[in-house]
Amino acid sequence: MPANPLGVLLRNRRAGHDTLAWAHPDLQAPESFTLSSPAFDHGAAIPERHRGRLRGENISPALTWTAPPAATRELVLIVQDPDVPLSRPATHALTRGIDPALGGIPENGLANPSPVDGLVHGAGGLGRRGYAGPLPVRSHGPHSYVFQLFALAEPVDLPGIFRLDDTIRAMAGHVIARARLDGTYEIR
Repeated sequence: MPANPLGVLLRNRRAGHDTLAWAHPDLQAPESFTLSSPAFDHGAAIPERHRGRLRGENISPALTWTAPPAATRELVLIVQDPDVPLSRPATHALTRGIDPALGGIPENGLANPSPVDGLVHGAGGLGRRGYAGPLPVRSHGPHSYVFQLFALAEPVDLPGIFRLDDTIRAMAGHVIARARLDGTYEIR
């Protein structure tokens, strides 16, 4: 398949890792627990099953984490692509209400509605709720998909429909630990 001219033209345009929620000054905390997936290793390609609808099945990968600090009352998951050719990363999942005692979320647990009790999805890219699998611009180069899990000392208070900015404001000053898992995907 020939290269996508738009992807080639925008190849050097990226939001950048410094625009992730992970880099936000109000969300800094020790990386004192870990996040992983049986579907892919940190830094590895995300399997087709977990990619966006046009290139995969759009099923969220299973996620597991080690014990966060004992004072954790809630976990918040933010999945972002910092390599989109925009000024801000694309948000592929925004989920609050995660019970830290769960130890993980099963495959497709980030569907909307979620089969996991208590999970509440915010509006991600284009207002979509729930998981939106990777689907980068063809010929734009490799994209990172950063799964960021934040441990909070108290639950966030958010409106029924919330976005990333609302979530970051509500989390500010309450993050006591965090964990991260990076996956990649490229459409040549």
